[in-house]
Amino acid sequence: MDTLSTKKAAILKAIVEADVKFIRLQFSDIFGQLKNTTITRGMLEKALNNECMFDGSSIEGFVRIEESDMFLYPDLDSFRIFPFQTGEQYYSARLICDAYTSAKKPFEGDPRYILKKVLSEASDMGYTVNAGPEVEFFLFDKDADGNASLNSRDKGGYLDMSPVGLGGDCRRDICVALEQMGFEIETSHHECAPAQHEIDFKYADALKAADNIMTFKMVVKSVANRHGLHATFMPKPKYGVAGSGMHLNLSLNDKKTNKNAFYDSTDPLSLSKLAYGFIAGMVQEAPHFTAVTNPLVNSYKRLVSGFEAPVYVAWSASNRSSLIRVPFAKGEATRVELRSPDPSCNPYLAIAMAVAAGLEGIKKGLKPPKSIDKNIYDMTDAERKAAKIVSLPSDLGCAVEQLEQSPFAKSVLGDHIFTKYIEAKKHEWNDYRSRVSCWEIENYLSKY
Repeated sequence: MDTLSTKKAAILKAIVEADVKFIRLQFSDIFGQLKNTTITRGMLEKALNNECMFDGSSIEGFVRIEESDMFLYPDLDSFRIFPFQTGEQYYSARLICDAYTSAKKPFEGDPRYILKKVLSEASDMGYTVNAGPEVEFFLFDKDADGNASLNSRDKGGYLDMSPVGLGGDCRRDICVALEQMGFEIETSHHECAPAQHEIDFKYADALKAADNIMTFKMVVKSVANRHGLHATFMPKPKYGVAGSGMHLNLSLNDKKTNKNAFYDSTDPLSLSKLAYGFIAGMVQEAPHFTAVTNPLVNSYKRLVSGFEAPVYVAWSASNRSSLIRVPFAKGEATRVELRSPDPSCNPYLAIAMAVAAGLEGIKKGLKPPKSIDKNIYDMTDAERKAAKIVSLPSDLGCAVEQLEQSPFAKSVLGDHIFTKYIEAKKHEWNDYRSRVSCWEIENYLSKY
């Protein structure tokens, strides 16, 4: 029996043994929203043979109505049984899928396919890519009608012990559920803002890491709901406190030696020439991919001075105000940390853009600017100008402009996603900037 047949047989056996009734075939739209179609156990074999179809014209950013018939190809390694019941008595499982056209070809508007293409390029260069996310989120109370609110009885700060029965208990249950789904949790803790939390899980190959982020967000929301709480990955839900980031730790492994290609013990920072090229590529392209790593109007309420979120395009071995940081860990743990992404982004596209930028730096032999080891927020405009430090886009409109002008971004995203994404984000920005806000009413209505 070949490997594929063995995997299929193991999945079919597992759902019978666990009495799984329903299987969710999951995929992502171009904006990072998790989609799924649910099948019964009797239809699983058909799904495993790539015969399940869906209407692609009903998914935002996918295809036109005359091209609507699409197929879902499950990734058999992604099979997991959910550790919680979906109803009063039924367990379900999931398979993460790739979208294919009616001609049985990979769909170029599938974000997972875009990441696969970038990773294939890295493989052709002799490297595999590892990614480790650090995901932050808020846990808020629900109102009397069960709707999301901004209220919380949690007044904790960084690394504080949360009151029993509120966010702390929920966060622990999230960790347990994730471990039951195969995650290796490295740490979890209360973050800086009241009601804000962070859970870090072990790095993985970049495709699995993106899959894990999608699963993570689903599990967090599901467990929070059972606790009577609302989990949000909105970047900046409350004024005056820190927003939620999704730092990406990235490294390359040499396929020939199976060693970390970013590590060089002879370098003062223990970084290889390859690592410097990777950093240089990200520094060069960061303003062009910010609309992907920070995709919402609200994302730019987080990217402001004073809350440890990066505003300026710089790198450092120690400075947390920089866009790119090199964590202290060395040897096989050597990596670079991109600090700008937030958890509202599509992880497939965000990782694809960051990795592609790094690979571009390597291919072109780029060298990064001088490391900035002082607090960039405390520097004067003249000092930043002298150090040639530029800013990230200040709002979604500026970010979309930089994305649209970038041949690099278009080459990574492909014509389909590049066009659809920009079109949607321009509409979002124009809708936002034409609205009259509560702040404007409070400050201008009676005064003028």
